[in-house]
Amino acid sequence: LARGANVDFDVVSNPEFLKEGAAIADFMKPDRVVVGTDNPRTAELLKALYDPFTRSHQRMIVMDLRSAELTKYAANAMLATKISFMNELANLAERVGADIEKVRSGIGSDPRIGYSFIYPGIGYGGSCFPKDVKALARSARDAGQESRLLAAVEAVNDAQKRVLFGKIRRHFDGELAGKSIAVWGLAFKPNTDDMREAPSRVLMEALWAAGATVRAYDPVAMDEARRIYGARKDLLLCKSAGHALEGADALAICTEWQEFRSPDFVKLKAPLKAPVVFAGRNLYEPALMASQGIRYYGIGRGERQSA
Repeated sequence: LARGANVDFDVVSNPEFLKEGAAIADFMKPDRVVVGTDNPRTAELLKALYDPFTRSHQRMIVMDLRSAELTKYAANAMLATKISFMNELANLAERVGADIEKVRSGIGSDPRIGYSFIYPGIGYGGSCFPKDVKALARSARDAGQESRLLAAVEAVNDAQKRVLFGKIRRHFDGELAGKSIAVWGLAFKPNTDDMREAPSRVLMEALWAAGATVRAYDPVAMDEARRIYGARKDLLLCKSAGHALEGADALAICTEWQEFRSPDFVKLKAPLKAPVVFAGRNLYEPALMASQGIRYYGIGRGERQSA
């Protein structure tokens, strides 16, 4: 109005649901398109905008602004909750002698549960889940409601990021000073170089605090690791997965990159001072590792299976 213009406009909440590493595919073929608006005319405009991407199936869901904003936070918080719940079960499975991978198959076969986001590991990271869980919990507090479940999701995830270090420390009877640990995978998940709140960072920093050195490799996150940590004597950024193994006392796997899934186990063992693998993403079967003469520590798989 100060410019002497009278432009008709509307405000729309149109949250994105793009996964890192698959953003273009998610945009071109969306599972759903959420539009928050109270104006039917604006909803029709957005429908026309998205029609080229939703022609095979109408995926637009129109709702009010506040519901659209809450939908975004609720979706990521729900997925984070599934991850933390599965990690709680994994820790219980180790205590009672169960195999969490068999439990995962058993519960995932129930269509009400499904297999998505029930893979045990060493916690979630990245920009979306940690941020959105915190944001939703803060919104609840601002509205006068304490979200005990979201607080537990965060607490479980924070603790899970230290599980792999705990296994390494116990294996070496707490004597980590002077040890060299190979770390495969630095990004918080495959197909990205994002190391924000990555479990690998918690592991490496705990190893350094205990006096160990790290030989790290990631297919794409090496520059990001250099940016974060710079040059330090207790970190060697290696040119390949094999290079990271050379002279290491053990291998720890933090990210389930495809190139780590089917290694030559003879070549994996040879450069290590001792054949020990700590798998934060359960990439290998304990029985196979035992047959290869490798001491194997997974998540929720019962350490005694491969001892």
